[in-house]
Amino acid sequence: MTTDKPVPRTHLGVLASATATYGTGHPDDIALPRLPGFVESAFSPLAYEVAGRCLAEPPGGGGPRTAVALAALLGDTTTADLASSRMVAGRVHNPLLFMQATPNSVLGHLSREFGITGQMFSLSTLDDALTELLAMADLLLEDPELDRVLVLGVELGGGERTAAVYRELAVGEHPLAGRPANAGRAAALLLTRPGAGVPVPVRADEMPDSATGPAACPGSIQGLFDLAATHSEARKEARTHAHQ
Repeated sequence: MTTDKPVPRTHLGVLASATATYGTGHPDDIALPRLPGFVESAFSPLAYEVAGRCLAEPPGGGGPRTAVALAALLGDTTTADLASSRMVAGRVHNPLLFMQATPNSVLGHLSREFGITGQMFSLSTLDDALTELLAMADLLLEDPELDRVLVLGVELGGGERTAAVYRELAVGEHPLAGRPANAGRAAALLLTRPGAGVPVPVRADEMPDSATGPAACPGSIQGLFDLAATHSEARKEARTHAHQ
């Protein structure tokens, strides 16, 4: 499958990064954070966890000069499946499940916590999430009233519905195939225009190829993880040089 992926027109810089996994069997799996108003699903707690780490890390973000973009191919499938199964079983509708099934709900929670009044977007893409999110950040930062864009992606293990979607797309297994339905992973990057003090520049000619490798899976957030790892290593090297 091929897609016409957007390419950032300018260079960007990474101010902060964060990743988190839950229930995947990875040694770094975290205990699922409690997030008031969000139940049953790992989607919103994982999104909030990685976003909060980026926004709290110096130089931080939040406020009116920060925008946010969240990518998830299928969104909160755990909540959607739970709401559907309750309806089919004839159980009373739970409005809380309807609210949290919308990815924008956790963005609203972030906006309250960090005073974000910039633009907020949720998107679904068949291309790799990093490509789409960097293009979105590049476009948003053309606005002189914005200084930073927080981009994040979330994937859940999913159940039969998710597996069926990937079979229909004929692209192989889901990235978290074989993991519990509520297993998940998330990654976030706080991006800005390039300049002094930005240790990791992002160049258009260094973008991952979404036609091959881990990013070939539709909507994959693997590229976010890879760039977050690059940023983390660069920060470590910078600290090491500073202490020498």
